[in-house]
Amino acid sequence: MSSSNESTLPVVPANVEDGQGVSVDGVSAQTHEESHPASDPQRWKALFVIAMAQLMVVLDASIVNLALPKAKEDLGISDANQQWMVTAYTLTFGGFLLLGGRIADTIGRKRAFIIGLLGFAGASALGGLAPTAGWLFGARALQGAFAALLAPAALSLITVTFHEAKERARAFGVYGAISGGGAAIGLLLGGFLTQYLSWRWCLLVNTPIAILAVILAIPFVRESKASGSQKYDVAGAITATTGLVSLVYAFTRAAPKGLKDTAHWTDPWTLFFFALSAAMLIAFFVLETRVSHPLVPMRILLNRNRGAAYIISLIVGIGLFAMFLFLGLYLQIVQGYSPVKAGFAFMPFSLGIIAGAGVASQLLPKLGPKPLMVPGLIMGALGLFWLSRLEVGASYAAHILPAMILISIGMAFNFIPVSSVALHGIGRQDAGVASALLNTSQQVGGAVGTALLNTVAVAASTAFLADNAANLGPLAVPTALTHGYTRSFFVGGCMLLIAAVVTAFMITIGKDAVKEEDDAPVVHVG
Repeated sequence: MSSSNESTLPVVPANVEDGQGVSVDGVSAQTHEESHPASDPQRWKALFVIAMAQLMVVLDASIVNLALPKAKEDLGISDANQQWMVTAYTLTFGGFLLLGGRIADTIGRKRAFIIGLLGFAGASALGGLAPTAGWLFGARALQGAFAALLAPAALSLITVTFHEAKERARAFGVYGAISGGGAAIGLLLGGFLTQYLSWRWCLLVNTPIAILAVILAIPFVRESKASGSQKYDVAGAITATTGLVSLVYAFTRAAPKGLKDTAHWTDPWTLFFFALSAAMLIAFFVLETRVSHPLVPMRILLNRNRGAAYIISLIVGIGLFAMFLFLGLYLQIVQGYSPVKAGFAFMPFSLGIIAGAGVASQLLPKLGPKPLMVPGLIMGALGLFWLSRLEVGASYAAHILPAMILISIGMAFNFIPVSSVALHGIGRQDAGVASALLNTSQQVGGAVGTALLNTVAVAASTAFLADNAANLGPLAVPTALTHGYTRSFFVGGCMLLIAAVVTAFMITIGKDAVKEEDDAPVVHVG
């Protein structure tokens, strides 16, 4: 990413007065410090491009799940190594998001957006053509790295493009619908591509989509970047990225690998990476209070509402993971669904997110975030508790569909307001890093959920099988698996209830959550 593009970036002085045009390297730049800059006439076309890119990033975390069995067979991937199909992506995605956000702020959000798209297209092509397991895992890691540049640039572009309250709420509504429903769409698309074409197309499909997004972004997306110093907090980037990657990797190592395995919490390497994570994250927070140009200014984290938004996103990531991971396993392993049928089974979740997002984006400017988030999180928890009552042979229409709809609408009522709260009044100077923190909290939450909920499920299944194998005969394994999955649903529901409590006590902002109060300067180039 340190290409010639960076060296030719026009640098606009931090002391440019409001409204004063500056020509740097032949490029005219204008600083806007007004509280309500003029609306971009291409803003809705820009939103379409941003939404396309965000959907690609979100669904790529789940699209490979239903492709995994075929990829294992094709490339000889062992059971012990199959987790890297998913975790290679989430490790680099979650670990580099903070740095990606700061890069987007300083080199320009549009430029970062396009670089991220091109890199993602290339990494996807490498993965789709992978001749070996190691090649595939490396390509997935590279996808995550470019997604870490692309995702915060996308969200911060929404923040600096939409200024009027109702329009900003609608834009966040689109973003929330995609963020919430993208995983389910990924499962459907992954099932279809795997069953009718090849598992390789689950990766190759990204390449033409990303290239199309680049072509549309050039005329429709307006450039913006943070004014002032262009320096990077290298020490902060190293400590934060190392700490987050170590944390995600430690939880990944701690997870049991099968029904006969146990959790590896006391494994020396697990403990080492937990210790390394703690040391690096502590060092990061110490550094950020002392350096002149911090990667994450403490004003971002110490704001009560914004800090609450990050905590809520983290907890929801942990709790909601249960629905996608274990319900997908239940449908295929216990109920015997094909990849396509399992993918279609998740479609009501996507539709519920889209419908709920439309309602939430209309209500947010009128009610504020808390009256939407608390009931939404409670609805999500009730849906997971409903799933915790599943049994072998349970009816999809009577037991799975109602719970899925309840969760999806509830999550739509959370995703949109929490994004708005996290970025409210942040100042476009820090829009990229603030959005990166929101994405980081979601990714780290999902990674923690991978380990925690898998530990819960496998431990419950193993104990149940040991006590009941003789009595259940051929039904012993599917019943034990179902018992483990339902325990994970219950824990996930408890997590969403905790998030509801955090929301009730920590979120204080009202209707102003969707009003722009950004007073930091932003530079629009071109």
